Amino acid sequence: MLTEPTPFNGRNIVLGVTGSIAAYKSAYIASRLTQLGATVNVVMTEAATRFIGPATFAGLTHRRVSTSLWDQGTASIDHVELGVNADCVLVAPATANSIAKLALGITDDALTATILASRAPLVIAPAMDADMYASASTQANFDTLRRAGAKFVGPESGRLASGLSGAGRMAEPDEIVDTVRSVIGSTLGDYAGRSVVVTAGGTREPLDPVRVITNRSSGKMGYETAKAARDRGADVTLVTTPTALRHPAGMTVLQVETVEQMRDAVLPACKVADLLIMAAAISDFKPSAQSDTKIKKSETHGLTLELEPIQDWMPDAIGDRLIKVAFAAETGDAAAKAVEKVSRKGAAFTVANDISEVGSGFGVDTNRVDIVKSDGSVEALPLMTKYAVGNAILDRALPYLRSGEYPKTGGKHETLLAKTKTRIRPARRG
Repeated sequence: MLTEPTPFNGRNIVLGVTGSIAAYKSAYIASRLTQLGATVNVVMTEAATRFIGPATFAGLTHRRVSTSLWDQGTASIDHVELGVNADCVLVAPATANSIAKLALGITDDALTATILASRAPLVIAPAMDADMYASASTQANFDTLRRAGAKFVGPESGRLASGLSGAGRMAEPDEIVDTVRSVIGSTLGDYAGRSVVVTAGGTREPLDPVRVITNRSSGKMGYETAKAARDRGADVTLVTTPTALRHPAGMTVLQVETVEQMRDAVLPACKVADLLIMAAAISDFKPSAQSDTKIKKSETHGLTLELEPIQDWMPDAIGDRLIKVAFAAETGDAAAKAVEKVSRKGAAFTVANDISEVGSGFGVDTNRVDIVKSDGSVEALPLMTKYAVGNAILDRALPYLRSGEYPKTGGKHETLLAKTKTRIRPARRG
């Protein structure tokens, strides 16, 4: 099994759990944060222990769980140490009562005392009934905590424990974990303060209202690279085609389908960006004509598609401080085929991968890539998780960003494809 770099190595996170039925979801949060490399110290209110036992969290985190200011039979100062050493404090779920205490500075239990002793970023995932959430006093408490710098994630709308529907459901655990990753990155990451645009997925060019021409890209490489940039503190814009993947939290996600839509989303974003990573699989061809109605099989005796090449617009992505990274998915000798893309696209380097290699390419969680520079030098990386590849790309882009030496593009370029239209004739049936 490949070892994935984690965003939380050496980080201390306090997970506060308060008295809500949503407390059962916090077990997943504790487990996931621990898997990602964090040291997780769980602090529970007395009410929380009525919904889920401390032994559950102790087993998941391999840490002692704090449930009272009197854990050792005497007044404990553990909360001071936990608060001072924390890199982030997360309260999930956070009830209306606990939020009110935090807003007013009341410290009558281990959790509120820990938070008051901490100067770490505070993330709050509310969970309460809709009427409680909508009340003026609760909203005023939210405003107080926001002004103090707290980051809220959720609540969501849906069916509540009371049986009613409305706003008040705790956000999904994965979204909460993503938010913590973003918050820690923005305060401690080496990309903090930088803007990164990442493209992902395979574009779709319509043939008719039903059918599209696309490719096999799953979007995983782009999504994992965007997550890596977020975890290192970047302000990330992910421009993605439709995929089966969950949109990551802690970043701006723009949904597109066609090459034209992706261009129209990416180019404006690049004007104020520091780094563009073109991980999407951009279509090379599109139908010369698009039907307004579904093409019926019964009305044809076979179908001839006339395709035309799509102009490469990556050279037109320009910004005052923009570094660009290109991708090249090839079948065989990927590094050699990627050399010309570096200068043509105005890129600092191209990430080349041979999709025919085992464990590399579309639809898998790993990738084996080469980093190809304009001078023809090639750095071959081993097979890694796509998240690790994303971090490797960011590592190699960072010196360009720090030095201020930005490769410039020469403007519009013609594609390597012939201008003549390519005709594809599938064999007739029968």
